[in-house]
Amino acid sequence: METMNPGPYDGLKIENQLCFPLYACARQVIRLYKPFLDKLDLTYTQYIAMMLLWDRRSMTSKEMGDALYLDSGTLTPMLKKMEAKGLLTRCRGTDDERNLVVTVTEAGMELREKAVEVPERMAGCLKLQPEEAAELYRLLYGLLGRTGEDDGE
Repeated sequence: METMNPGPYDGLKIENQLCFPLYACARQVIRLYKPFLDKLDLTYTQYIAMMLLWDRRSMTSKEMGDALYLDSGTLTPMLKKMEAKGLLTRCRGTDDERNLVVTVTEAGMELREKAVEVPERMAGCLKLQPEEAAELYRLLYGLLGRTGEDDGE
């Protein structure tokens, strides 16, 4: 029988962990994206990379990894697959050959037209009021240690 006094292992209970609902929600949201992204032939990680490229057109792989919180071991194979699909190009920087510059292609930009409805369709799946979504956005970016307002870093 459970006692009312907190025990030394209470911190290990899943219901006392903030990380678990964050993890479960992230998995659920990605699962909700899947049918929309399947139509675009993109994984969720490829989709968020494309969102950066649609906005910025070109950036280094390091900038992309930093913006997406991805390490090079995840990013490099993903970019290779996306390059094989014709969505982007990768080439060494002219100023510094250590930099790998990722640039969206015309085909990649055309994909944006097919993706334009995804955010609205996802908003319908999440069933959050606009003020709830704004608060969740603020809290999550707070956990990431930035406001989300200046993603250009």
